[in-house]
Amino acid sequence: MSRQGRFFAAGVLGAALLGAAAVPAQQPRTRVEGNLVFDGVPAADPALAQRLQRYQQSRGATFLDWTADGSLLIQTRFGATEQVHRVAAPLGMREQLTFYDEPIEWAHAARSGAGFVFLMDQGGNDNAQVYYQPGSGAVRALSHGDFIHGSAVWAHDGKRVAFYGNDRDSVSYDVYVADVSSGAAPQLVVGGHQDTWYPLDWSPDDSKLLVWKYLSLSESYLYLADTTTGALTPLEDKPKKVGIRAARFDPGGRGVYVLTDEDGEFMQLKLKDPVTHDSHLVSPEVGWDVEDFDVSADGRYVAYVLNEDGRSRLTVLDTLGKVTLTPAGLPEGRIGNPRFDRTGRRLAMSVETATSPRDVYVYELDKGGVTRWTRSESGPLDAATLVAPELVRYPTWDRVAGHPRLLSAWVYRPRGGAPAPVVIDLHGGPEEQARPGWNPFVQFLVNELGYAVVQPNVRGSSGYGKTFLALDNGLLREDAVRDVGSLLVWVGVQPGFDRERVAVMGGSYGGYLALASLVTYGERLKGGIDLVGISNFVTFLRNTAAYRRDWRRTEYGDERDTSMRAFLDRISPLTNATRIKRPLLVVAGENDPRVPVSESEQLVWRVRANGGEVWYLVARDEGHGFRKKPNRDEYLLTAASFLQKLAETTPSR
Repeated sequence: MSRQGRFFAAGVLGAALLGAAAVPAQQPRTRVEGNLVFDGVPAADPALAQRLQRYQQSRGATFLDWTADGSLLIQTRFGATEQVHRVAAPLGMREQLTFYDEPIEWAHAARSGAGFVFLMDQGGNDNAQVYYQPGSGAVRALSHGDFIHGSAVWAHDGKRVAFYGNDRDSVSYDVYVADVSSGAAPQLVVGGHQDTWYPLDWSPDDSKLLVWKYLSLSESYLYLADTTTGALTPLEDKPKKVGIRAARFDPGGRGVYVLTDEDGEFMQLKLKDPVTHDSHLVSPEVGWDVEDFDVSADGRYVAYVLNEDGRSRLTVLDTLGKVTLTPAGLPEGRIGNPRFDRTGRRLAMSVETATSPRDVYVYELDKGGVTRWTRSESGPLDAATLVAPELVRYPTWDRVAGHPRLLSAWVYRPRGGAPAPVVIDLHGGPEEQARPGWNPFVQFLVNELGYAVVQPNVRGSSGYGKTFLALDNGLLREDAVRDVGSLLVWVGVQPGFDRERVAVMGGSYGGYLALASLVTYGERLKGGIDLVGISNFVTFLRNTAAYRRDWRRTEYGDERDTSMRAFLDRISPLTNATRIKRPLLVVAGENDPRVPVSESEQLVWRVRANGGEVWYLVARDEGHGFRKKPNRDEYLLTAASFLQKLAETTPSR
């Protein structure tokens, strides 16, 4: 049975399609609006919708790549979805280049000529195809079928593109090369086994590909692949288990730059020689991750970004002058995708803060200054009312070196003297990190509904070293839930918070944490929101897309092992659904291949069977999250309605 057929057969929507007479008396009412299905969700208050609408009008600009003529490719939205645009000069017009109902995921420009490639899936199904858009002429698909593709990298000749795809067996990531000038089918270069390969870069003479064999966040390997024969040579003479985040060739031919944690807890930038196997450290030894980097075309400049407790700091090294440059004039926030232009004298990047949308800035090395290239709209909001978060530390339940372990959290506080209701916003991953960034819905919760929003980094989050990253793996999974319990204790003693009105929300793995918190700490909570969350680890691992299954087993445990299966089943929210007594909003995308919609379906029915209150929202044209503006707006209005109701009611203890 198809995913859609199974969804209707489960009964969540079936009664609505059969008519009112077929609805059992106890069944919540269902309404269908376009591609959205609202099951047991009351109609929103028009006044609330009007207040929220002011916070839904912002847009940002994400830097994608430099074109060969020195223009920028950016990603931004004029209508319902984000598309590719060209900007030719600072604060110049945004010339739209792609026009699709589906959002564009990423784009890369050819190193010569006017063409670019971009990724786009259908309805959030993650099966992105690679498309080539020449400077003139029709767009052409370079890949086909219900398979996932990505990591498109241009050769220096401007004719060939390398990318990964799981076309061969739907599980493995193989590396293909397509010649956009010939129109021939892509050729398999690296693959043949059940491995995960990513192409990262072409050598300066295009004779080799730098490819990444990925096993997990803490184990991966680099190889040089002959682009003609596919023959593989390991970068290291004695490969060892390390975490690798990124790598690319030194344009000067001296070696390969690698972001690796091989020397300690954090990601550092190193330059490795594949012939002598010597390596030296490029970034300083500090207690933070280098999260991204780039090298100028002549190899003279190296730019890297440090993640310092969630904030980004950009550094540019002049390897010829032996000096370190720290660009002034960038907003303090998050920096993404720093990339040099073809001359190597301009460095573009995306920058966003908690109080300003994402925009594109360019550091001009010859002038020593920063130029803003885009100015995005925050909508009809008074910038003076926007709230910047405070970084706090709270003690958790275990100890390190004889002292309580301290975890970080970002706190957005409403203005006013009365104790505020609280939303604990749990990030996904689990290997992600709560960081300050542009989130108009958080600003709405703080300014309009009077909530304090707390975004913690429980164990298993990235950014705090590889030991911390592994503290929730396998049989340690419940320790992360205990971190939420410790946060509830901390919230309970803060004079500015109302401990009687605390809610949890989260997406993906954060959805699991929200559900597990309702199970374990329900008496301290008013309710929760689960967006595309895991309800049962065993069924999740069984039903997630095949190409993801082994990665997730590394993190969560292998459900094929009898004892691990019993553990995963025991800790799953679905098993403990009778303990979810508080109101719950569940949100899912019907086309989600990562956390299938069945994870939401089974939880909704189990909680309702026990008499629990559940609002259930499903999008038929979305996957792992809502990327289309009309859908996202309706989800946020539903979440706002739910949280407003929680804040206005008194819990029964």
